Amino acid sequence: MTIDSVRAFMAEHAPDIAIVETAGSSATVPLAAAAHGVATGQIAKTLSLRLGEEVVLVVASGDARLDNKKCKSAFGVKPRMLGLEEVAALTGHPVGGVCPFGLAQPLRILCDVSLKAYDVVVPAAGSINSALFITPDRLASITGAAWVDVCQDPAA
Repeated sequence: MTIDSVRAFMAEHAPDIAIVETAGSSATVPLAAAAHGVATGQIAKTLSLRLGEEVVLVVASGDARLDNKKCKSAFGVKPRMLGLEEVAALTGHPVGGVCPFGLAQPLRILCDVSLKAYDVVVPAAGSINSALFITPDRLASITGAAWVDVCQDPAA
């Protein structure tokens, strides 16, 4: 899995989008923003959550935080973050490289509306030093994601 599965996914769904690899780690939002010369909000972080028995991936703006009330309203349960080993096993990507592309198994993908504040966002691409540049709508389209509003308002 990892970056090779993302390359295969992108070749099939968005062959015009290149994967960018950096010399150093871009495994955290601040590192990724610095490596790619973008605002932290433009980093599209992928959160691995358990909703009862279901595991979902929520892609949100890098500076957004989950809002417990919005999550409870949207999902009907309080989400739980997955542990490191479970994230790698279910997504096929290491923590710091998790993205909604080239997954080890099908998972429901949700895009938070916080991404729509940007024309282009930068999600990881399956490794701790890779990413790609994509519009939020195209990210949602190629991954079959639904849009949700589960993060705190920026002013909060």
